[in-house]
Amino acid sequence: MKHFLIFFLLFSVAVGSQNQQPPKNVLFIMVDDLRPELSLYGQNQIISPNIDALGASGVTFNRAYCNVPVCGASRASLLTGVRPTANRFLNYYSSIKEDMPDVVNMAQYFKDRGYSTVSNNKITHIKNDIDAWDDEWHPQAKTWRNYLSEENLILEASNKAGYAYENIDVPDAAYIDGQTALKSIEDLKQFKADRKPFFLAVGFVKPHLPFNAPKKYWDLYDPNSITLPENSTFPESAPQRANHKWGELRSYIDIPKSGPVSDAIAKKLIHGYYASVSYVDAQIGILIEGLTELGLRENTVIVLVGDHGWSLSDHGLWAKHSNFEVALQVPLIISDSGLPIAARTNSIAELVDIYPTLCELTAGESPSHLQGSSLVSALKSPDKLYKNKALARWQKGETLIVDQLFYTEWLRKGKVASKMLYNHETDPNETINLANDPAYLSIVNALSEQLKQFKTTFN
Repeated sequence: MKHFLIFFLLFSVAVGSQNQQPPKNVLFIMVDDLRPELSLYGQNQIISPNIDALGASGVTFNRAYCNVPVCGASRASLLTGVRPTANRFLNYYSSIKEDMPDVVNMAQYFKDRGYSTVSNNKITHIKNDIDAWDDEWHPQAKTWRNYLSEENLILEASNKAGYAYENIDVPDAAYIDGQTALKSIEDLKQFKADRKPFFLAVGFVKPHLPFNAPKKYWDLYDPNSITLPENSTFPESAPQRANHKWGELRSYIDIPKSGPVSDAIAKKLIHGYYASVSYVDAQIGILIEGLTELGLRENTVIVLVGDHGWSLSDHGLWAKHSNFEVALQVPLIISDSGLPIAARTNSIAELVDIYPTLCELTAGESPSHLQGSSLVSALKSPDKLYKNKALARWQKGETLIVDQLFYTEWLRKGKVASKMLYNHETDPNETINLANDPAYLSIVNALSEQLKQFKTTFN
């Protein structure tokens, strides 16, 4: 009897260990300035087969929004799971260490659970803003603009920004995003050898300005087929607070310091943006292929997301830095072996929702400070609507998204000084501001109250 009991206990332990699933890995891919102008989103202008394939392997959020449309603040908010306010996460140089030093950021969360944590290229906007990386790697480049052409290098050496694009015949790894993909493959090989769970964050810089991409990606597009957006002028009914001077673009030598760009330059810029997206798409393909070939994909949650949108002459604007949807909407794809494939959801997602979502997908408890909500229900039942609301802010403008209504208030001395309202059901291009339309007075008042109440739910 005694021998039988020992045998039973040993057998139970053995079976239990065999049935115990290893922790889920996380591959987190962030693409700078990526708007959802992709085939995956019903747009046929950009060639992005690898992002499309990733979408076919998981769940695509049709309506995902950043919480602040600028690099530093958006990334800091996402990685801490904390919303921007009038006192934190304000601009491109926002720092986790300055604004929220005491919260457990996403990298620290996984490190505390025994994960290997690696950050490659641009994850935080500021280097060393998170101390929890086992390795924080940044590619070597002469400057952050990563020019390679002789003309642009000469201009930059003279303290000039050079051209807003670059089209030269070089291999993918000549630019830093190609190097990033190769570095990440080496990390995956090491993770497999170490047999430890990993949180690998891979940040691709393009399609951020300048639009530098190898010539073969420019050659994918016929310049004569490039068109300007339908809403390429600033809406007359929109308040001037919604306008900006797109200073990010004006620093380049081929861009006028004031006034609009010519149609020819606009089309060249759009061409460069498309080429840059296709270039990054190829690097994402290399990364996913490496993950698959190493036998790691089945046990890895993959997240692909943009940090904010980008205007390509939409509303007569360029870059981000606005409360229009084009600056707020981002692509978001989540792929995991336990989730539906080739699925889409109209449930709204915010970037602050990614942290609690990864907690739940990796079977961990969410830290109490998180201000977003897990998207797992929407992932498992993408045909149902679980969330219909989002909140974003840019400087002193706050945008509340409720269903198809986009409502923005700008405050001055505690009072509403300007406002915008767009109904995306009837006006998806945001051309007619309804905020001052008497027929929408009750709706404006209701949304204003919802905005106030929403802000009382976090601090």
